[in-house]
Amino acid sequence: SGVGEILRQSPGFRSYYVLDAGDGVGIAVMIFNDRESANAANAKILAFVQASLHDLDLGVPEITTGEVLVNIEPDGSSGTR
Repeated sequence: SGVGEILRQSPGFRSYYVLDAGDGVGIAVMIFNDRESANAANAKILAFVQASLHDLDLGVPEITTGEVLVNIEPDGSSGTR
């Protein structure tokens, strides 16, 4: 999809998840190496969605940023900050 291509081409991109939170609420989580890269990709994604999916009512997105403090990988690796 367009969002996937934007993310794959974005510097610092690590992973992307979309969650169904119920009651018509969706949550998208993007993991990047740094905040600047995440903000740049987010701006491109918002522009793409507004231009390509204008009939889809997404409402006003709430954007929250933070640092990953703990990660656990399926291969047994993990990390803390």
